[in-house]
Amino acid sequence: MPPKTGSLRRVDPSRPRGRLYNAFARFTASRLGFWLSRTIGWRVDPHLLRVTGGRLGTGMFVPTALLETTGARSGETRRNGVIYFHDGERPTIVASKAGAPEHPAWFFNARANPEVKLNGRPYRAEIVSDEADRARLWALADNVFPPFETYRREAAAAGRTIPLLRLAEAGGEAP
Repeated sequence: MPPKTGSLRRVDPSRPRGRLYNAFARFTASRLGFWLSRTIGWRVDPHLLRVTGGRLGTGMFVPTALLETTGARSGETRRNGVIYFHDGERPTIVASKAGAPEHPAWFFNARANPEVKLNGRPYRAEIVSDEADRARLWALADNVFPPFETYRREAAAAGRTIPLLRLAEAGGEAP
């Protein structure tokens, strides 16, 4: 079944989050929440986001979209649920893998084949390398999903720097 093309809800990272949202984000960073996310959510989200056009995912309150990449080695379409936010008009995604020592597979795919889709819309993925820009984006990302701060510490302890990817409309000029 081809994925439904959904709209990409604008996520303002400077908007204050409510108590329920923050409680859910804290739960996802707990041992039980992490286990549920990794064993169920990461497997269910691509299918759930695909059939609902990105309107429903296991992240409930957390802004999640369906990322489609082309496999770096296989050339096959790969689908993953990712947390995103907007920096101006451009969506930004975080390759956190919940602070694991290795990057998520979708990051390698996007790096090898930067033409991606987010909720069915075509984009070109660009890895953010400027440290000042990364610091600014991390401040925004932490407001959207506070556990990112913990994920950064855990990844750093394992010697990994979590990549940030900014998406530009395919065929359009980057703002």
